[in-house]
Amino acid sequence: MKTFEFTLVGGDVLRGGVLEQGTLSISEGHVSDEPRKRRIDARGFRILPGIVDIHGDGFERHLAPRRGAMTDMRAGIASAEADLASNGITTAIMAQFYSWEGGLRSPEFARKFLNALSVTRDEHLTDMRPQLRIETHMMDDYTDMLALIAEHNIGYVVFNDHIPHKRLDEGRKPPRLTGTALKSGRSPEAHLAMMKGLHDRRDDVPAALAAFAAQLIAQGRLIGSHDDHTAAERAEFHAMGAQISEFPETQDAAQAARDTGGSIILGAPNVMRGGSHAGNVSAVDLIRDGLCDALASDYHYPALRQSIAKLVEQNACCFASGWALLSEGPARILGLDDRGTLDTGKRADILVEESATGRIAATISAGRITYLQGTFAERLFAS
Repeated sequence: MKTFEFTLVGGDVLRGGVLEQGTLSISEGHVSDEPRKRRIDARGFRILPGIVDIHGDGFERHLAPRRGAMTDMRAGIASAEADLASNGITTAIMAQFYSWEGGLRSPEFARKFLNALSVTRDEHLTDMRPQLRIETHMMDDYTDMLALIAEHNIGYVVFNDHIPHKRLDEGRKPPRLTGTALKSGRSPEAHLAMMKGLHDRRDDVPAALAAFAAQLIAQGRLIGSHDDHTAAERAEFHAMGAQISEFPETQDAAQAARDTGGSIILGAPNVMRGGSHAGNVSAVDLIRDGLCDALASDYHYPALRQSIAKLVEQNACCFASGWALLSEGPARILGLDDRGTLDTGKRADILVEESATGRIAATISAGRITYLQGTFAERLFAS
């Protein structure tokens, strides 16, 4: 597919940790140091590295806008891509559950989504890659999970545990049992019995999970843990080779990740709220303490860009270091050394913002325009 070639002139370019007026050239899908014949007036705009969203499940609302209202999977993925592009995201890690919870988190839905993402890959302009979030207590499914991961070449796998262990230990019903049972297609009684069965096998999980993790590492997969609550939990996952800590719930867990050389991913919605919806540690505080390597959209794509203004306002970081949490940081964690900055030779993954309003004017993925509007569009077509 043909890519655009031009030089952006007069805009404020974020490069080398500095936002300053300059030029940026695009040639053959990459950032070039050779000026192009076609010159675009970028005065009044910021030229930023495209966003690498390292963990997001906001695509679910495009695939199933309401319970039972499943759209055509191909159309849903196209709609999700448009949403990503309109929020400046050029690389998206699509966080898909493989869980006993059922519905959009079921193994059946995971297979359908992964198949659809694979067969439509040549249609995507945005780089959309799957992540599999597996429920650790589903030990009987480990073999099927490995096959699915290999089939779709999933590079990033996260360990997750949503079983309400404390409630079950106390002999109490989990909250919202009827609603979650309906989502899974089970009766409340059957859903509770299944949770209890998984809960009762919890002593077998550590050894089985360690063996499973070893197989993933042997295949070259990145491994992360989700919602680490204590330093001890993080240490256990670190010992299994899970170098990434997604959304640590406490300062101690985040510090343990840092102390063992792990990478820390926090949720941009947490930044926007000023704290976790579950009462966990504030992402702003962790970022201020240097305990964050990347921000993720989690469930709300717009929060990524919005969070940077919030962080600057809260004196948690400067604009350039904050933006690195959206681009350079996540690219480094994922091993994508061809993107994340606007250095010469990198992929032309670019976000163009109106300086005065902060509105996105254009998103460019590997030199191909995925979103375009307003004055910048007028200048592009007029040149």
